[in-house]
Amino acid sequence: MTIQECYNAMGGDYAQIESRLPSAGLIKKFITKFLDDSSFSELCKAMKEGQREQAFRASHTLKGVSANLSFSRLLSSVTELTELLRPETDTIPEEAVLLLEEVRKDYELTVSSIRTCLDSADPV
Repeated sequence: MTIQECYNAMGGDYAQIESRLPSAGLIKKFITKFLDDSSFSELCKAMKEGQREQAFRASHTLKGVSANLSFSRLLSSVTELTELLRPETDTIPEEAVLLLEEVRKDYELTVSSIRTCLDSADPV
């Protein structure tokens, strides 16, 4: 799987990332680093523990990383979640709990696509 095929599989915008990072090798370097990003696990932990402020920060970070790497599908769902978590309340809105499952699916698709790309014989 090429990096462009990886972006197609995850619902990303390859043309956009290619305009920011001029080589497939550089794109590969940064998508590989995404696998080590802890934002999603921090988001899940905060949501489980009912910590709205920490969940907001983690979702906001994941949103920024997704935007920078042009992970369009993940960006869309995590942006919606971030906005649900933005109001300063003592609890996490029920809609946010439900939306976390969509974010999880998009995140898992993104990670799976990246791993498949990296495991292929010619990922660039």
